[in-house]
Amino acid sequence: MLASLDIPVGEPDEVERLRKIVTALINQVERTMDVQGGAFSLFQTAILLDDKVRGRTGELEAAMKKLEETNDELNEANAKAHTSRLRLVEAVESVSEGFALFDEADELILCNSKFCEYWGVDDKEIPYGISFEDLSKRLIDNCRVPSALHDRQSWLEERLQRHKQPDGAFVLRMFDGRWLKITERCTGDGGVVGIYTDITEIKRQEELRRQQELAEKSVLLQASIDNLSQGVAVYSKDLRLVAWNQRFVNLLDLPDGLVRLGMPFGDYLKFNTDRNEYDRDGKRSTQDRLVQLAASTSYFFEYERPTGTVLEVRRNPMPNGGFVTTYTDITTRRRTAVQLSEAKENLEVRVRERTAALSALNEQFRQEIAERRQVEAQLMLAKAAAEDANLSKTRFLAAASHDLLQPLNAARLFIAALQEQTLVPETARLVERADISLQGVEHLLSALLEISKLDAGAVPTEIDHFPIQAILTRLADEYRPLIRDAGLELRMVDCSVVVASDRKLLDRIIRNFLSNAVRYTGKGCILLGCRRRGNKLILQVIDTGSGIPDKDIDSIFEEFHQLNSLKNRGTPGVGLGLAIVKRIAEMLNVKVHVVSQLGHGSTFGVEIPVSTRKLKTVPAPKSILPDLEMPLRGASILVVDNEASIREGMYHLLSSWGCKVITASHISELRQLFSRKDYAPDILIVDYHLDNKATGIDVLVSLEHEYGISVPSIVVTADRSDEVRAQIVAKGYRILNKPLKPHRLRAWMTHSMKTTDKNAS
Repeated sequence: MLASLDIPVGEPDEVERLRKIVTALINQVERTMDVQGGAFSLFQTAILLDDKVRGRTGELEAAMKKLEETNDELNEANAKAHTSRLRLVEAVESVSEGFALFDEADELILCNSKFCEYWGVDDKEIPYGISFEDLSKRLIDNCRVPSALHDRQSWLEERLQRHKQPDGAFVLRMFDGRWLKITERCTGDGGVVGIYTDITEIKRQEELRRQQELAEKSVLLQASIDNLSQGVAVYSKDLRLVAWNQRFVNLLDLPDGLVRLGMPFGDYLKFNTDRNEYDRDGKRSTQDRLVQLAASTSYFFEYERPTGTVLEVRRNPMPNGGFVTTYTDITTRRRTAVQLSEAKENLEVRVRERTAALSALNEQFRQEIAERRQVEAQLMLAKAAAEDANLSKTRFLAAASHDLLQPLNAARLFIAALQEQTLVPETARLVERADISLQGVEHLLSALLEISKLDAGAVPTEIDHFPIQAILTRLADEYRPLIRDAGLELRMVDCSVVVASDRKLLDRIIRNFLSNAVRYTGKGCILLGCRRRGNKLILQVIDTGSGIPDKDIDSIFEEFHQLNSLKNRGTPGVGLGLAIVKRIAEMLNVKVHVVSQLGHGSTFGVEIPVSTRKLKTVPAPKSILPDLEMPLRGASILVVDNEASIREGMYHLLSSWGCKVITASHISELRQLFSRKDYAPDILIVDYHLDNKATGIDVLVSLEHEYGISVPSIVVTADRSDEVRAQIVAKGYRILNKPLKPHRLRAWMTHSMKTTDKNAS
């Protein structure tokens, strides 16, 4: 029935539709009233239908009202969105840089006029919706980007890659000379926003500043060249003169007008050839010089000018082409060489004459003459190799130190063993003289090694802040017995000042001062103390010796220089102590003072800076001297050394002290020894350098791990480097340097045995 109403589905007019439904229902009721005979029931049905229609009508009216409110809100939102977009466009337009926004499809959705201006196009020529790739192609087509002309496709691919994956800012040069700084960043919805800043003025300022710096460097370079004692000429890669100094013009007597900026090298070469500049240098022709120049290699030569001046010419190529030529006047050096050659020839003549005159003498003089000839021949060779020998001195002394000290150490051990024996007076005097000679060799070798290290820069400086009293007390305790044995008196003045210096190097300086004072003071006393002068502290050693002449004050700091007029006590010196002091003072950048008066003594002092730090005062530990009279008889000593002579010397020395000595040369002998369960040494004495690259530390660690041997141990070595000392001390072992001093070894052994007995009790 409803289908017969002909109401279209989805009719918007709901009220009209409901009216048609009601009318159809009423007509139906009226047609069926008589048939059914239920007028009252039909009336009730009509009332119910009327109520339903009224309810649906109310709902429809509410829906219509809601729809009207929604339409009003939508219109208001559209107005606000339009206003916001206008404000966004105005804000973007007010930005001083170019602005462009691309959506996730990489299409332009927003930009300002500054962006269009930078690309040199009208804003109407860049429609919204254009892709970034099409925009980049237009830039290339309009020839806006110079770098894209050479390889269009490569530039486009690189630009698209950088746009899709932005990574910081980059700079782009435009055809009109402007520079753009482009900064791109991805947005949250997958798009890209770009900021285009004109940095042309900044680039221009950078270029001006770069040109100014180049100009300043050029002025500085010219000033430096002008102050050189050599003549200098600089040629560019196209062989034109770009820089020179007046010394170059004067040395070669070049006329005015020839030397100018841009002068071709060929003109200079032709001028010298025309005036016969190279006639005396017959070994090299003009063509040879051109060929040598074309080779672009470093070379030098010497030639004598027609005026008699001898020039040394050095030519070095530059990395970017061109070369630099220096001219040095070596006339004096050449004349000196000629004079030396003539003197050498005259010396040879005199030697031959002397040889002929002495030919009638006995065989001893003939042998002496032959040796003199050999020495003279060696001197001639040594003159040419003097510089190489001087450079290799340090390396040789450092490499040979161990081999030199090994036999010296063995000799000292044998001498010490002999001194422990009861000898006849004549033999005792010979042993004493041998011991004094060995001490002299030891002092000389130690001084040479120390000088070699100082010259090679192998001694580092470690500046520390410490009270000077610590050094004064220790050195006074150490030297007091020696000074007392020399019949002198040592006085020390306490000082509480804190200084900033290197402990070890300062200790070496004062030791040398004290050693010289003991050696060259006949009677009286030696004073050790300090004087404060502002922010400096002068540490002084004053003696009552015979003094030093004024003319010899400077020379005493030279190597192997000793004054014959000074009295020499005890072991003779080698003349290197003050040379070492001079080198250490230069390393520490401190001053050394010497004041002396003949017949009244000398004062040696070193000036060191005073520290401003406040250190917590700690009382100096009292030195505990071992009881040297404590017998070592019966002590079991194990000696490990790869040198048979040293093992034999140690055996005789320790045996003379009453010790039971067993020696070994390597770890395999030790393993056989300790396989016996009944052997347990009291003290271990191990050499540091053993065979097969093994060390004494390896032996001690192996014995402790394999057999549980943990007894007082000492490592003996000829290597005086700080690295070796640090390794030994880090393992907790004692160290003694070769040549071994028997009294130090005995003192340590006695102290170790005494300490071990106390711990055992």
